[in-house]
Amino acid sequence: MHPTSSAVSTPKSWDIFCRVIDNYGDIGVCWRLARQLASEHNQQVRLWVDDLNALVRIWPDAQLADQQELAGVDVRHWPDAFPTDIGIAQVVIEAFACDIPDIYLQQMAEQKKNGQAPLWINLEYLSAEPWVEDCHSMVSVHPGTGLRKTFFFPGFTPRTGGLLREQDIAERQHEFDRTFFLNSLGITAEHGALLISLFAYENTAVASLFDVWASSNRPIHCLIPQGKVLTSINQYLPEPLASGQGYTRGNLRLDAIPFLTQTQYDELLWACDINFVRGEDSFVRAQWAGKPFVWHIYPQEENAHITKLDAFLDRFLSQQDQQLTANVSDLWHNWNQQHDVAGAWSQLMEQLPQWQALSHDWKKHLRSQADLASQLIVLSSGGGGQKSTTEKPQTTV
Repeated sequence: MHPTSSAVSTPKSWDIFCRVIDNYGDIGVCWRLARQLASEHNQQVRLWVDDLNALVRIWPDAQLADQQELAGVDVRHWPDAFPTDIGIAQVVIEAFACDIPDIYLQQMAEQKKNGQAPLWINLEYLSAEPWVEDCHSMVSVHPGTGLRKTFFFPGFTPRTGGLLREQDIAERQHEFDRTFFLNSLGITAEHGALLISLFAYENTAVASLFDVWASSNRPIHCLIPQGKVLTSINQYLPEPLASGQGYTRGNLRLDAIPFLTQTQYDELLWACDINFVRGEDSFVRAQWAGKPFVWHIYPQEENAHITKLDAFLDRFLSQQDQQLTANVSDLWHNWNQQHDVAGAWSQLMEQLPQWQALSHDWKKHLRSQADLASQLIVLSSGGGGQKSTTEKPQTTV
């Protein structure tokens, strides 16, 4: 049986600490989690963010204010000089090893002395690597305070913390009006065209991708939200492409669209036939969309990210035939290593129905597992099976 939140009789207070390191993945994950804990599990959630500008980009109702109520969440600016009069929450999450403020940690230690130590969780980065199953739910003891910290690893198997997934996502996707959404962006989908979203880091492989799309037998209509990949695209085009502008070459149509809110981005993934995604948050959302996708993983030194890429591909493709496995792997590897992708793309287009079936079946497989927020609720209620004390596991960013 999957963990459920039914064991929780009364709401708890939660503090989530989020530092925006780069791009929008950190705040994207934290904001989704905070909203879900508040709306679906009736928890009292306070989200500390050091860069509110990033939150405003993905959630325009947000303001550059020290304190505000958003979607049932108490959103606070995380200042350098952290306030000393903040009450300690019953559950404390430091997202992605961000290190909670010293003054807050001292107050947590005081709570422990009074027999009321909060549950301290380090929400780790997502990885499909096998070691994650062993490290999930491990506990380390803070040397200065004796406080226990649980390491919580999102993942793709029942032995991990799962993925963020709202309870109503399937219903919302079923009721989604594709034409209305595209029209709201000023986009009219061409009949018979393959609609593709392109969200990535800078990548010189866009040149070979656009070349093969322009010569495609089937029309390709590509939607490009504002982001880093536009830098690479504009090196390819005769004139820079700005939001609201389009470009046509052969059978390829490009449309640059505005930066999207989290809600709009989910809908973009639902609207498109194939999605190019990046980082962690959009990578997970593409899997819930159930459409073929190509992941641009966050680049790391010495190609450490390729190990993480391969670990996911091993799980994702484990039940597939040799040809589809090779074609998906080739496209993903060439895209991430900024090599020519034309050949891999053409090969995969010959297997588009199989690629679509793979994506649908993978979503169904993931939905059979407990979601991340529900597992955190079980952990907060005293369940979740914490493992024996260990040193802090080594993770990759």
